[in-house]
Amino acid sequence: MLGGILVTYVPNEARYNEMKYNRLGNSGLKLSAISLGLWHNFGGVDQFEKQRAILRRAFDLGITHFDLANNYGPPAGSAEENFGMHLKKDFAAYRDEMVISTKAGYYMWPGPYGDEGSKKYLVSSLDQSLKRMGLDYVDIFYHHRMDMETSLEETMGALDLMVRQGKVLYAGVSNYNPERLKKASDIMKQLGTPLLIHQPKYSMFARGAEDLFGVHEEERIGSIAFSPLAQGLLTDKYLNGIPTDSRAAGASIFLKEEMVTPEVVAKVRKLNDIAVQSGQTMAQMALAWVLRGGHITSVLIGASKEKQIDDAVGALANPDFTATELAQIDKILKD
Repeated sequence: MLGGILVTYVPNEARYNEMKYNRLGNSGLKLSAISLGLWHNFGGVDQFEKQRAILRRAFDLGITHFDLANNYGPPAGSAEENFGMHLKKDFAAYRDEMVISTKAGYYMWPGPYGDEGSKKYLVSSLDQSLKRMGLDYVDIFYHHRMDMETSLEETMGALDLMVRQGKVLYAGVSNYNPERLKKASDIMKQLGTPLLIHQPKYSMFARGAEDLFGVHEEERIGSIAFSPLAQGLLTDKYLNGIPTDSRAAGASIFLKEEMVTPEVVAKVRKLNDIAVQSGQTMAQMALAWVLRGGHITSVLIGASKEKQIDDAVGALANPDFTATELAQIDKILKD
């Protein structure tokens, strides 16, 4: 028993020794430099015990931030339901050591109130997410994407309301462009609830988020990069063909077999040579590259195996690049 809770899992006592924690924007909150996303592999179609092993390994290695959304699955909502069961079984005694986030903005249920950015949708979605996970509050709630038809005043007002209700501690947005992000931040400052985190897509193969760095710095907004490994392309997984158990060989709509082109593989092969020379795996170098320079607070990884967690956390052991290495990487990416 711990605090009156029956403990079925006892985490590694040294879990905080090696992980790096970065301050989130202008807040008192720190995020683990490596965060675990439940976008894939935690739905109702996935093995519960495999999920359990991944979550335990992540927490044992000092990962404290776990990222979800209302429609993660499949089916939609099942990732939150499963995570709620894992919390109850293994992590109830450690809730205050965890940062749990969720989002709403994409399609979740039929009709005019189950999508986009209205107050009606966001507030209803948060209440559903809390019920699925068995929580009184989440640490971070994001509006998941821009909605050009709903006023930002309404969408940001919904985030402000959630914080004032105590159902959310920190407000954020995802997939915003620089202009929309700046305007959202200005509105939130006027409301008295600062916008503290933005979640953009960012990797060696998707560098558009670099246009956001100036706004992040000016507004003191933290950032967490999703898809830092480009759905697995920035690993050594596809260097010798497409494995039968890989995402590209499956039914994923985010990474299809035809996306693993000879040109992409050739670039990754050259990048992998640099990683090997510096004593890293390809994935470790790709994660370290996203974290370089301090523009990104945390990288959001997915995992289907425990060893992928170990590999990702290992990126923090060799975070630095020489000017020559950065120039070589840029040349490969631009060619």
